[in-house]
Amino acid sequence: MGGPDGGEGGKGGDITVRGDSNLATLLDYTYRDFWEAERGEHGMGANKSGRGGASIVMPVPPGTVVKDLETGEVIGEILEDGEELLVAKGGRGGKGNSYFATATHQSPREWQPGEEGQQRMLELELKLIADVGLVGQPNAGKSTLLSVISAARPKIADYPFTTLSPNLGVVQLSDHRTFVVADIPGIIEGAHEGKGLGLQFLRHIERTRMLAFLIPIDALDWQAEYDQLRAEITQYSAELAAKPHCVVFTKLDLLGEQYTPELETTGAFGVFSISAPGRIGLDALKDAWWDKILELKKLSAVLRPEIVY
Repeated sequence: MGGPDGGEGGKGGDITVRGDSNLATLLDYTYRDFWEAERGEHGMGANKSGRGGASIVMPVPPGTVVKDLETGEVIGEILEDGEELLVAKGGRGGKGNSYFATATHQSPREWQPGEEGQQRMLELELKLIADVGLVGQPNAGKSTLLSVISAARPKIADYPFTTLSPNLGVVQLSDHRTFVVADIPGIIEGAHEGKGLGLQFLRHIERTRMLAFLIPIDALDWQAEYDQLRAEITQYSAELAAKPHCVVFTKLDLLGEQYTPELETTGAFGVFSISAPGRIGLDALKDAWWDKILELKKLSAVLRPEIVY
């Protein structure tokens, strides 16, 4: 009697991955692995169209590669803060009967259902650049420190070269602050020439923001050990040697008291003494690392604004 008046259905929401420079890891996706955008509402009488569904944004740190888990296809890579990538498209809304009305077909009874939204299993891979690289001779306490300050569980033993490949750990501070620490295989004299695990070690620490030289408190000569570590890195790469660094004396529990040896350093931003098993000095060390990371991020944004770290 009144003619066709069925409105169109609303479009389903999309799911988008967006770069967020405030994030350093994909840790949040450990706790949530299902994301669903809102469905569109049905069309109604009086030619009222349904409301479109709300879209969902999945925040990730820059440097995240998004893959289709089933096919292995690389959908895209987020390189910059604010960059977006559509990973699942919402379904098209249906057509009400008024859509099919024409001058010669004025009372249509047909209608068109909406389409299902896209469903995907995604794999998120962060091409990780560690914030802090732990540098030291074999058995300097790097793996022990990493296991205490993060959830990483590297192999730990009392013989040289326990660590044969880099281990990464995410350090969590208060207020959702996180940064990444890399436990690099031990360095020995001649590493820059490929001795020991030499070149493998040095290639990995090129991808860190800053270095932490670990020296056990029971070393025979603290200054000589520090100078040797610095020399190996300098001979491998002057650019690598120019990275900010600090010195961390480990195994403080062997002394039974708080003590920081005197050391002549080449521009270190701090000298710390810790005991990883005894949880001594760790908070001060982590806070100093975090402050330096923020400083380096700000400096990078000023000097190289086209690069997102």
